[in-house]
Amino acid sequence: MKEPTISSDAPGHRFFALGNEAIARGAIEAGVQVAAAYPGTPSSEIVGTLADVARELDMYVEWSTNEKVAFEVALGASICGVRAMSAMKHVGVNVAHDPLMTASHIGAIGGFVVVVADDPWAWSSQNEQDSRYIALQGYIPVLEPSSVQEAKDMIADAFRLSEEFGQLFMLRSVTRISHGRGDIVLGEISRERRKGSFKKDADRLAYVPRVARLNKPLMLERFRRIEEAADGLPYNRLEVKDGAGLGIIACGLSYSYTLEAVQWLGLENGVSILKIGTPHPLPRKLIMELLRSVPEVLVVEELDPFVELHVKAMVGEHGIPTRVHGKDVVPGIGELSTRKVAEALGAVTESKLPVDFAGLDRLEQEATSLLPSRPPALCPGCSHRASFRAISLAAQRAAREYGEGVEPIYPGDIGCYTLALTPPQNAVDTCVCMGGSFGLANGMAHVVEAPIIAHLGDSTFFHSGIPPLINAVYNKANITMVVLDNSATAMTGFQPHPGTGHTATGDEAVSLKAEDIARACGVGFVEVVDPRDLKAAADIIEKAIRFTGPAVVVSRAPCATIELREKRQAGEKVIPYYIDQDRCDAKCSACIKLLGCPAIIKQDEKKVIDAPLCTGCGLCPQVCPHKAIVQEQSR
Repeated sequence: MKEPTISSDAPGHRFFALGNEAIARGAIEAGVQVAAAYPGTPSSEIVGTLADVARELDMYVEWSTNEKVAFEVALGASICGVRAMSAMKHVGVNVAHDPLMTASHIGAIGGFVVVVADDPWAWSSQNEQDSRYIALQGYIPVLEPSSVQEAKDMIADAFRLSEEFGQLFMLRSVTRISHGRGDIVLGEISRERRKGSFKKDADRLAYVPRVARLNKPLMLERFRRIEEAADGLPYNRLEVKDGAGLGIIACGLSYSYTLEAVQWLGLENGVSILKIGTPHPLPRKLIMELLRSVPEVLVVEELDPFVELHVKAMVGEHGIPTRVHGKDVVPGIGELSTRKVAEALGAVTESKLPVDFAGLDRLEQEATSLLPSRPPALCPGCSHRASFRAISLAAQRAAREYGEGVEPIYPGDIGCYTLALTPPQNAVDTCVCMGGSFGLANGMAHVVEAPIIAHLGDSTFFHSGIPPLINAVYNKANITMVVLDNSATAMTGFQPHPGTGHTATGDEAVSLKAEDIARACGVGFVEVVDPRDLKAAADIIEKAIRFTGPAVVVSRAPCATIELREKRQAGEKVIPYYIDQDRCDAKCSACIKLLGCPAIIKQDEKKVIDAPLCTGCGLCPQVCPHKAIVQEQSR
């Protein structure tokens, strides 16, 4: 038999998978028929994987305009009786929060699972939000896997549980599950394909106050039944050791760290361990059994003390003398690791650590001090670099009319362009959430006297940029809104969006244009520029800043990564630039100070262009005052 793929119906075979691929595979095995998401790291590969096999497996898969819409798409399918899922990163849950809270009242007809990928240590996010609290608020049961294999098994089972209890379920992943890799054993793929059918039931589906009051008791009863079942689920498992002096309650991926840490410290025979796979609702009987068998308990979980607080409440409620440790020894910030769990165990048990971690930290600090700082940067040839240079030129010129000392304000947003926070761009003064740049600019316009130039990307514009744009028109906010259109959701993996002209599964679609939407919303000044023509782009942006009222500039040029890929596929040669050393003034450094392109480097006292990195975008010649940068073919 040939090597299995993510869509192979090959029960028992092993497949080396990314965690998000394993989650997608579990959904495939469960017979999911509808999947919707907005891309966001670390969740993007889940629906991306499903999109690749959607036609083969007769599924409907879409990239939605935002997480709220994605959740509603899946909810609509579930209401019609088919198995559906939505996937998003933790901050995406905030966008979907409105329908999420009411969906829990409705319950599930077809199995309904929302996959949430939390991001401890905020590797690619603006915060470390713990999604279990949102589940708590919404009476949404949570499954939390401890491994890539369990992630696959859990989501496959989640659809069954959702239908058994008639309730929405959440699968909580974290970055090290979603972006970890491991062997999974493939299960059987369900070939059931239900025909959706909508049954009118206003008392369940039309949420006016009367219906909300009618259905909350039903939701609570569903949740009570799930609580009763939690102790019997295979994802919760208690291993009691006779005479153990310590019990450990380990949640999700923390369980894997705990097993390794216990082995490191040689505590296998002296510690009882409760594995938690359902942090909400908790397996209360198993917890009570552990609490009554040991004098001390350590709760190990990533991010907030969610389980810890519940365990402490149980101790107080039942008058149990067991001492509960948690965030007093386990970090509440960032990802956990075997080391961090071992250190917590060492603190509680006074065990000697197997490694001099403090010594390793000192060595790391010494080594780090010898290395040059390498902050993340925009790619060579990135069109956003040109856009920010044009914005800066225009804004500085316009700011002179506001008086001495007045600086332009640059509200920024979430995407590749957030990298303009650092020098030499220095073009991000705020960054809060998707669409927040336009929203914050609205507020700033009514309280400060300065040029306000907000920017966001094309995908973000469709996600959440349109409402604040309309607000600016309606409330006459004097702001300039720049849409950085590189025709891609680039930072999360180049997924399509409503402006790219094709869907998640490659079908042709209408290509919406930000400038058309801006004009339709009543914006008085709307222009499209190519930022690679630096002077023309800066002139147009300056006119936009000087315009009284809201103005929109769409700065459109292709993503350099996509453009290079297409050129290679077409066999088209990339012609790099080089620096003519006879013309170059070594003391100038304008090309480095103004652009910060990774392809332009210092070599001894000279400035040179690293030809393999150069994309031939043509921006650097436009900032060189000595005309020293020329293209290879013109030598």
